[in-house]
Amino acid sequence: MKRLRWLMLVTVVFYSVQSVAKNVSSPMQCVAFSPYVNTLSPNSGSAPSAVLIDALLGNIVKQTPFRCIMTYGVLNGLEAIFPIAKQRGIHVIAILWIDKDKNVNTDSISHGIALAKQYPDTIVRLSCGSELRTRHDNAFDDETQRCLNALREAKVPQPIGVIDTWWEWCNRMQPCHQNRFSEQVDWIGINVFPWWENKHSGLFPCIPAQDAANFHLARWQEVKKVHPHQEVILTEFGWPSALHNPLQSNNKTGVSCASANDKQQHDVIAQTFKKLKQKAISGVAFEAFSENWKTDEEGETGHDWGLCDGLPPYACHTSLLHLNP
Repeated sequence: MKRLRWLMLVTVVFYSVQSVAKNVSSPMQCVAFSPYVNTLSPNSGSAPSAVLIDALLGNIVKQTPFRCIMTYGVLNGLEAIFPIAKQRGIHVIAILWIDKDKNVNTDSISHGIALAKQYPDTIVRLSCGSELRTRHDNAFDDETQRCLNALREAKVPQPIGVIDTWWEWCNRMQPCHQNRFSEQVDWIGINVFPWWENKHSGLFPCIPAQDAANFHLARWQEVKKVHPHQEVILTEFGWPSALHNPLQSNNKTGVSCASANDKQQHDVIAQTFKKLKQKAISGVAFEAFSENWKTDEEGETGHDWGLCDGLPPYACHTSLLHLNP
């Protein structure tokens, strides 16, 4: 019952996301959307049904202020997202998923082009992949290039970009430098997660939740400085809300600088959107629904990132109920 009260959020700081202007240059406040909830997994088994996708997007519309989502593919049932989003008045940043299988990549590109032309007012950005370099170094740069070339040749109406971690968009350098794709994109998507920096980073091994919003903005500013002519979007940011309140220890220093709980998730997302709004920067909170399958790949907090439950009835949290602008 209390979770349904999250609808009251519509009247607070995120009021500006009740509608997203058709002008794609307008700053957006979005949420990452993946329908692999409950027992579903992108790695095996059944694809998400259109009925499920409709129900999940319905919850976003009814229980949250978001009217913009970012999706992670256009195949295997995910193509149903776009007509449903159009019907519900939701704008979409659409990622064409690129990975090892070149035949699948070809299907993603061709389907993405068709959907971009079919839904020009719903799909507001296109990305050739997400974190491909983070997963595979530069082994599949040619596939990213092939995607960019195909979208240009098809003359899709949307701005074209690539999403990766902020570190990859700095070309793995400090200070930040451009990478191979910097001059080829209309926009750049950076994923920034202090929670994982706290575990893996030697540069930033200790970022508590209260410093996360400033860290997000600092990384955006660092990337923007060397990409002055491209729009830079914070395409993933967030904080886990694990009820068991785990600590995150850095695997280089052994120091624990962060813990996960509902309040910290609330504070990180609220303060980050506040700062982005002040700077007129687009951002995408990670993520709409918790995904249970991620526990096997990301550990105990893998399924704790959602603002909404990953189990029926997929209700949204009250953690942002008292958001203070």
